[in-house]
Amino acid sequence: MYKNLKCSPPELLVEYSQYLRVIKNRSEKTVEQYQNDLVLFLCYMKARFEGLSLDPEDYVKVDISDVDEVFMSKIKSEHIYGFLSYMADRRGNHAGARARKLTAVKSFYRYLTVTKKILKENPAKDIDAPSVRPALPKFLTLEESLQLLKAVKEDTASKTVERDFAILTLFLNCGMRLSELVGLDLTDFDPELTTVRVLGKGSKERIIYLNNACKEALLDYFKVRSQDTQIKDKKAVFISSRQHNRISNKTVQWMVKKYLSMAGLSNKRYSTHKLRHTAATLMYRTGKVDVRVLKDILGHEQLNTTQIYTHVSDESMRNAMMENPLSEIKIKTESSMEKDK
Repeated sequence: MYKNLKCSPPELLVEYSQYLRVIKNRSEKTVEQYQNDLVLFLCYMKARFEGLSLDPEDYVKVDISDVDEVFMSKIKSEHIYGFLSYMADRRGNHAGARARKLTAVKSFYRYLTVTKKILKENPAKDIDAPSVRPALPKFLTLEESLQLLKAVKEDTASKTVERDFAILTLFLNCGMRLSELVGLDLTDFDPELTTVRVLGKGSKERIIYLNNACKEALLDYFKVRSQDTQIKDKKAVFISSRQHNRISNKTVQWMVKKYLSMAGLSNKRYSTHKLRHTAATLMYRTGKVDVRVLKDILGHEQLNTTQIYTHVSDESMRNAMMENPLSEIKIKTESSMEKDK
């Protein structure tokens, strides 16, 4: 926690972090990211106001433990613009990273002005976020997905084939996040294995329906799991073969990387999150799933987050153009026929 901070965190930041956890119900990962961004912001402001070095190696060592509402009230909009420029020029932050830092700053000031009411003015309120062009998601094709699943089935040396096959099947069919899959408990499934309750970002629950491929993969794995008499976490669905406890994020990431390599797909830099993109893309392009339904399956809060998958159908549009019966037609005129001679 409080990465790069060389002193005690200011009380305002500690209280704000508690507010994010307890009231806003933000995940630990989100809280930590906000903390890190705000530490950089406050260190920059303290160094700037006190005329200290703004070298990236020096200014993060600034003591911000005494930052209070009086200090925060001195910060104006131009200072925040200066911080964003510094992040771009001196630390090489791209637009997405700067936009995220501004989000943290804006949220902190809303807390100080609206929630706590210890500041009257919010200098970040009217600052526009850097324009971010969303990157198209990388995903496996249907053929590559089958290739990946086949690589697991053919791994005769592995003792966790059923577990690994079930994990990859859920990723590719349900579009779960890594943390969601790792956090699954046995009680999250209904008795018939037709649905699973998933705990997503912000501890928001959603129900995902399981298709036959998921159900069969889980049944095969549960048969093997029931034979492990050393399981420590009885609730966890996916168990580590070494620790006999809930499988970790790193173990799943390592397993996915292993089978991507065995399937000859490692050169495309795929990851667990790319498998989530794959599920979403296959559902939208091949399954013709409505984007609003896809939003609920993936657990997105905003529809515009899901709409990125509507832009991956360029190939379909190209094919449609090529299928036009006029695509190969060439109209011959008398002048062109004369040239041909």
